[in-house]
Amino acid sequence: MLVQWRHACLRTLAPGNRSCFSTSSRWRAPKPIVMEGFTCDLIRNFSIIAHIDHGKSTLADRLLELTGTIQKKAVGRNEQVLDKLKVERERGITVKAQTASMFYAFCGKQHVLNLIDTPGHVDFSWEVSRSLAACQGALLLVDASQGVQAQTISVFHIAQERGLKIIPVLNKIDLPAAQPERITAQMQSTFGIDPEDIISISAKTGQGVSQVLQAIMDRIPPPRGTTERPLKAFLFDSLYDRYRGVISLVAIQDGVLKKGDRIASCHTRKKYEVTEVGIMHPEEMPVTSLFPGQVGYIACNMKESSEAHIGDTLHLAGATVDTMPGFQPAKAMVYAGIFPIDSSDFPKLEEAIKRLALTDRSVTVQRESSTALGQGCRLGFLGTLHMDVFRQRLEDEHDANIIVTAPTVPYKIVYKDSEVCVSNPTEFPDAIDVSSKVKEVQEPVVRASIIVPEEYFGEMMDLCFTHRAVDLEHRYLDAGTGSSSRIMLNCILPLSEIVTDFFDQLKSRSSGFASFDYEDAGYKTSNLAKIVFLLNGKPVDALALIIHRSKEDEIGRLWVKKLVKVIPRQQFEVPIQAAVGKKIIARETLKAYRADVTAGLYGGHVERKMKQLEIQKEGKKRLKRMGNVDIPQDAFFEIMSSKK
Repeated sequence: MLVQWRHACLRTLAPGNRSCFSTSSRWRAPKPIVMEGFTCDLIRNFSIIAHIDHGKSTLADRLLELTGTIQKKAVGRNEQVLDKLKVERERGITVKAQTASMFYAFCGKQHVLNLIDTPGHVDFSWEVSRSLAACQGALLLVDASQGVQAQTISVFHIAQERGLKIIPVLNKIDLPAAQPERITAQMQSTFGIDPEDIISISAKTGQGVSQVLQAIMDRIPPPRGTTERPLKAFLFDSLYDRYRGVISLVAIQDGVLKKGDRIASCHTRKKYEVTEVGIMHPEEMPVTSLFPGQVGYIACNMKESSEAHIGDTLHLAGATVDTMPGFQPAKAMVYAGIFPIDSSDFPKLEEAIKRLALTDRSVTVQRESSTALGQGCRLGFLGTLHMDVFRQRLEDEHDANIIVTAPTVPYKIVYKDSEVCVSNPTEFPDAIDVSSKVKEVQEPVVRASIIVPEEYFGEMMDLCFTHRAVDLEHRYLDAGTGSSSRIMLNCILPLSEIVTDFFDQLKSRSSGFASFDYEDAGYKTSNLAKIVFLLNGKPVDALALIIHRSKEDEIGRLWVKKLVKVIPRQQFEVPIQAAVGKKIIARETLKAYRADVTAGLYGGHVERKMKQLEIQKEGKKRLKRMGNVDIPQDAFFEIMSSKK
């Protein structure tokens, strides 16, 4: 217990204060930082907007070094200090938005700069919107070789709608492939930015980063707030600590928040006692109080993460304040079933999923059972990368051995007197015809944007058409010539087409140069069908798929060929069929094991051999009528993990 307590305390300290633990002396708590002198005019809250691999985490490292928040390494440089998850470091992407408070001397006064980090992939747009809500400005970071990308445009418009001050920054100007003049013109035409306002830097070498700090101080407006009004704190993120319960990240709008205060939630109406107040520096650092404009964390006697409602307004118990506008709840776009490879591990898996979902509030979780796979959970995600990252975190952080079913999207079944949303293929109607009660079936569609060099435009058009795109239109992003020109292609795509192999094909067909972004565009009537796979005439619910009628034959044949390769042979012949309603659209036959029952017969009439073969044949018929085909878990794992 003493070791666990010591480890818990270690997590609350900045690296520089961990000397408080000495083997020869008693532990002493770090002295809290006094934040009272940092009034609103001495505070800057900002985010970094960037596409994947444009250098956002590297720029954050340089800012932390320049402000003295972290020490420069003697050899090499700090790398991805704010990317704390293993999956972030392995993939080179930001998944979870982090916060870091930096102290910086400017014009003879000490200032506080609060960097609220943002992910760069479309699947984590929920994290982005929360981060921007706590800021007054943002750095718009663009790669000097790759140029403006689809996700950058999307987040730029979100920041603009929120009224944030945008500081354009051109990164990686030291690369041999950098084209700063062309990318500057591109930013001017796409965002309407004055080229004079763009700061050219190399985050890797540190060139020009000091100018970024100067621009943050000069251009980003300070937050507004006063200590004279009652406490009002905006809750924009939360995480879970096994020792302290729920930790909430808050931006103070008005009033003062300190340890021992009794606070209440506008959303749940529940009351709590604040047990700890601090800032992220970039590790947790306790402070005496938080004042207007400041960003920090609070720990209170909140044990259930569901009570920390993102976008909530916190205030002193007994006081009355106006509720701040919150967020639209995250809407799951992709669903998948997650089952343990060993069915006895389900309690452990469910606990791991719940703990991980506490740090990612956009994931929806509900129990699910399958006759083939046993007990599991059905999870909703914002996209396929989001799903894959969640899977990897389960494996890395909780040592889970899991099977993930084929991803599906939420379909809308419109009956003659009602409508219902279905995300699980087993709940989808088996056959839809004129005589059924189903009036129509609708599938979710998205408004997609693809930015690609002109030489790959034909490939992108073909890719979109094969994935049922409609309303295609395009425009040139810059005035380049030949292969240097880039085109933005806009279209409406079914979401179900994106969750399969669309992104892989996009990168493959464009040699990695295309970027892709999308936003929800509602529902559209579609001609859909459910494919059920039968083994020996019995359906396997875990393998059911919902697909468009135009692809039912192709998908049916592909999957029965996959099944015949992975299902173990039986003592009897097993037909593997794909069916839509009562119609069989594809079939493969798994050959039976055949014992040589005539091997022991020496000499004699041929009728003796025929008699033995007939007995064997009758036995196989009887087995086929009575026998069940059990698909082993490793076969399911191979089916779900293989792409072809």
